[in-house]
Amino acid sequence: MKKIFVLLLILVSISFAQEINKLSVDEKSGKPMLLGICDRSAFADSNFSWWFDSEFDNYSVDSVTLKGITDKLKDVKITIVMGTWCSDSRREVPRFYKILDKLGYDQKNLRLICVDRLKTSPTGDVDKLEIKLVPTFIFYKDADEVGRIVETPKETLEKDLVKIVVK
Repeated sequence: MKKIFVLLLILVSISFAQEINKLSVDEKSGKPMLLGICDRSAFADSNFSWWFDSEFDNYSVDSVTLKGITDKLKDVKITIVMGTWCSDSRREVPRFYKILDKLGYDQKNLRLICVDRLKTSPTGDVDKLEIKLVPTFIFYKDADEVGRIVETPKETLEKDLVKIVVK
C-alpha cells in the first residue's frame, strides 16, 4: 500500500511539473523562440547558442566596478524577462550571465522567463510584473522589488547593478 501511495504521489508531481525551456515558433520570423520558465541550459540549443555564446565570450566584465558587491548580492533574488527574438535581450542577457558568473552568484536565486512579442508567457508568469520592454532584470530583497534594469542599462550593467544592490 505504501508503495502505491509513493508511486501515485510521484505521478501527480510529474503531471503538475512545469515544463521548462519550451520551444515555440515566432510567427513574425518563423524561427524558434523560447517561452515560459527557462534556464540557462536552453541557450545550448543551436537556435540560441550562436548569439548567446558569442555575446558571452566577447564581453569584458568591469571587475573594478563590481568589487565588494558579492556579499550584498547574496540576499538578492533576480528575475529576468526576455525575448529570444529581441536584439536587446540577445545582447544584454548573455552579458548579465557573465557578470553573475564572475560574482559567483547562486543561480538558484535566478528566475528566467521568456516571452513572446506581446510580452506574454503561456504560464502567466509575467502578468503581474508590468513588463513593457525586454529584457527586464528585476531585483528583489526579502520579496520586495528594489530595482530594475529595463531594455538597456542607464550606464552599464555593472554600474546599474551596483546602484540597485547597494541601496
